[in-house]
Amino acid sequence: MNDDRDEQGGVSRRHVLQIGTAAGAGAVLASALPLGGPAVADAAPGQAGPLAADGFARPAAAVRPRFRWWWPDAHVTPAEIRREIDQIADAGFGGAEIVALHHSIRDKSVLDPENHGWGTPAWNAGVEAALDQARKRGITVDLTIGPAWPAAVPTLTPDSPAAVQELAYGSVTLAGGAAHDGPVPEPVAAPEHGVTRRDLVAVHAVRIDTANSTRKETGLARDSLQDLTARVRDGRIQWTAPEGGEWVLLSYWRRGSGQRPESGPHSAPDCVVVDHFSRAGTDAVIDFWEKRLLTPRIRRLIRQAGGALFEDSIELETRALNWTPDLPAEFEKRRGYSLWPYLPVIVRNKEATVFSYESGVTAGVRHDFWLTVSDLFNEHHFTRLAEWAHSIGLKFRAQPYGLETDAIQTAAILDIPEGESLGFRNLDDYRVLAGGRDMGGRTVLSCEAGAYQGGAYNTTWDRLLRTMGGAYAAGLNMTVLHGFSYATAPGVNWPGFAGFTPYGGAIGYSESWGPRQPTWRHAGDVSAYLGRVHQVMQAGTMRADVAVFRQKGYTKTGIGAGWFTANGIPQGWTHQFVSAPILELPSATVSGGRLNPRGPAYKVIFIEGDRFSGNARTLPLGTARRLLELTRAGLPLLFTGDWSAATVPGVAGEGENERLRAVLAELFAQPRVRNVATDAEVPGALAALGVRPDVSYATTSTLLNARRVADGVDYYYLCNGKHAETVKPPVAAIDHEITLTRADRNAVPYRLDPWTGAIEPIAVYAADGDRVTVRIALQPSESAVIALAPGRSPRAIASEAERVRVADGGRLAIRDTRPGTYTTTLPGGRKVAATIGDLPAALELTSWRLRVESFGPGATPAETVTTRHEVTLDALVPWPQIPELADASGVGVYTATVDLGEDGWPGAYLELGEVFDTCRVTVNGRRLPAVDQINPVVDAGPYLRRGANTIEVEVATTLNNRLRVSDPAVYGNAARQNYGLIGPVRLVPYGEALIRTG
Repeated sequence: MNDDRDEQGGVSRRHVLQIGTAAGAGAVLASALPLGGPAVADAAPGQAGPLAADGFARPAAAVRPRFRWWWPDAHVTPAEIRREIDQIADAGFGGAEIVALHHSIRDKSVLDPENHGWGTPAWNAGVEAALDQARKRGITVDLTIGPAWPAAVPTLTPDSPAAVQELAYGSVTLAGGAAHDGPVPEPVAAPEHGVTRRDLVAVHAVRIDTANSTRKETGLARDSLQDLTARVRDGRIQWTAPEGGEWVLLSYWRRGSGQRPESGPHSAPDCVVVDHFSRAGTDAVIDFWEKRLLTPRIRRLIRQAGGALFEDSIELETRALNWTPDLPAEFEKRRGYSLWPYLPVIVRNKEATVFSYESGVTAGVRHDFWLTVSDLFNEHHFTRLAEWAHSIGLKFRAQPYGLETDAIQTAAILDIPEGESLGFRNLDDYRVLAGGRDMGGRTVLSCEAGAYQGGAYNTTWDRLLRTMGGAYAAGLNMTVLHGFSYATAPGVNWPGFAGFTPYGGAIGYSESWGPRQPTWRHAGDVSAYLGRVHQVMQAGTMRADVAVFRQKGYTKTGIGAGWFTANGIPQGWTHQFVSAPILELPSATVSGGRLNPRGPAYKVIFIEGDRFSGNARTLPLGTARRLLELTRAGLPLLFTGDWSAATVPGVAGEGENERLRAVLAELFAQPRVRNVATDAEVPGALAALGVRPDVSYATTSTLLNARRVADGVDYYYLCNGKHAETVKPPVAAIDHEITLTRADRNAVPYRLDPWTGAIEPIAVYAADGDRVTVRIALQPSESAVIALAPGRSPRAIASEAERVRVADGGRLAIRDTRPGTYTTTLPGGRKVAATIGDLPAALELTSWRLRVESFGPGATPAETVTTRHEVTLDALVPWPQIPELADASGVGVYTATVDLGEDGWPGAYLELGEVFDTCRVTVNGRRLPAVDQINPVVDAGPYLRRGANTIEVEVATTLNNRLRVSDPAVYGNAARQNYGLIGPVRLVPYGEALIRTG
């Protein structure tokens, strides 16, 4: 975390943009920035409203981060539930999502699903307590649709019509001329436990054709298919294969998949996953809630403190093929041809396809199959659940992925679509959902954040912040932390029940945040930071430069957007994804050359090949016609590749491909359309179309950006981040100019510090029409927020000094850590000089007194006792190098005394260097504003005095090092973490001088 330093030993140039606390700076913006706050706490997120004097500094509960709240089913007490709601609220979080989950408990016999299971009276009592206490504390509680995941209820059996279904196949291979006289082939995959019923839906015979084989699939001759279903008698079939070649006799069986929610049982009888593609499956969920979960008091409390109904990712696991009874009829109605002749190439074994026809037909029918599944999924499950949730006073939040369905379309249906940091491979996975959200007129994109495999009790807030920093630039604006565990459960060890650890006897998924963690003492700083980021990122509407058309709206794939992902982002371009149904929404209108001008206001649609199908140039005929309408209304379109032989996705109807190519030819003749052969030609085509990004950099950069506009005020979130957490080499510090677009040509730039809540005018910038240029310097993963809003303050356009700020009285002042005379250029080109006199040398603080509260197990698994240690250090070293603290975890307070002489210092930065994990700083008994945990440099100047000064740095750790010795069976293999204030810690003086502008 050390700053890069110049040759004179000063601090890095990051201080050019450090937020100060100039008197009255925030007041300039008080009525200009519609961010909401305590004065407008009842306003819906994303709705513009006047910023109260402390609105940004104190974000409302509605925009603060939340927790997954893991309960060991109903092994909870109302008193403890209320206590944990208080803990969450006291730490500045906005709510929690209740989920029944106990993956960490391997011996399920210690649980009592009959009396303490999900959906029992004990469960409802806990939910009532949570909602009631949340109401009192002004936060909200979300309710998960069922125990663990996927959605399930105990009122079904695996054989119930409303239970999750699969299509299993059986096969027998016959030589030409050979006869089969016996039972219909049994399914290749045996049924899941509890599945006792099955229905034969068809029997086919098809000749094997190796010309159609693939590396993993057996080729079949489509024109040889024989439907033998009518020959079945009493479960037997008699048939002789025609002479020549080999034949396969195929049977197809519909049955329940038998899937149950993860790591059960959670109820008695155990829950069964519902059919997600039929109204019957969704109604089974609704009926159970209406009859068993929604007590009269819970119904009332939901209206007062309920947030959302939540559904986790759609992990419908099957040994065969996902199915629903009405699928064949729905397929024919929606796709215009029968599914039955194509069953051989859609069946699966262990979720892998087995047979294939000629490649084009096989790919086409599979596309049409999953498109139909997607339609049913969205109509019968997501739309139906959203309507019902609204009827009881809840929003609907869900993770709409896990199958080959259109998550972009689903994101437009949901009130709150959600992604996840564990499963999403890069930022484009978030941009997929953001496109649906914004075109659907929604505001919030949520994220299940901070789940790391093997990360239990060793995950740092620093790691979480670095993971999530870039995601906010991709459109994310709500964080649901993974997670907060209920205090205890049967058979657990210290520090209490944890939802995911132990996991298979080893260290499980992170994390169990809460008072058991030493860093909880500083959690309020993190929750306030995230709340401010969310507040900015929910203001008004999201803007993006480009809509990337995706033929298949999948997410959680890591597949990006050609040139824009690889080359556009480093130049400042922003993009989201849209799919065919999105372009049919009422919001998909064009005005002023923008698609959905009241929403993301895309400047161009980018159409490339289907990246999920070998970049095949496919486009639905209806979409091509829609694109023609849009560009005739003035919207630019940019195609890449050769579209002369384009085809429709799916199985083409007679003459459909020819009609598509005719429409494309007409499209390419339009003045606002360009078709380039390669990605290298994209920049030139964009320039020819007159399309430029809202944000541009002076050089290619790792800077990520997001823009939102509310009532003519622009908010820019900036992060020096990575497109994916695994990207190498690591990101380096940046320091360069950035040009921003402003909605109001009279707007001026302000910096909003998400760590402290301070608002300050930016004193050095250039303005030209609708563009403003400022300089940005950020360490890796560090973030900043800039607002362009109406205002008036003095400014410069350049300066040799490290920093220029608006001082008291509205005058400009330079600041630098080096003495000398510095030239500042004012608007109009006039140059003025100001001199900073001699400064003392920077001091490295090496001598410290360290007092530690070490956390350890108490008399019960949920009780923590502390042991005090005190050591004197002549040099800073990690705790494992201090014998008394080698296996300690806890909170340490470092104290140093520094004498600044009789004259004192004009000001100084305190650089903390490396810190593990979180920290706070106190100078002479006064706590400083929250420390940027990514780049821990604070302005200590206002707190220092002449003579002796006492500096305290409070540092908190994970529980990893203590658990290594207290529970070695699980955590003994973990490496020690280098806790503490490691430094180097430096006090770097700075001087200031007023600029004479008159």
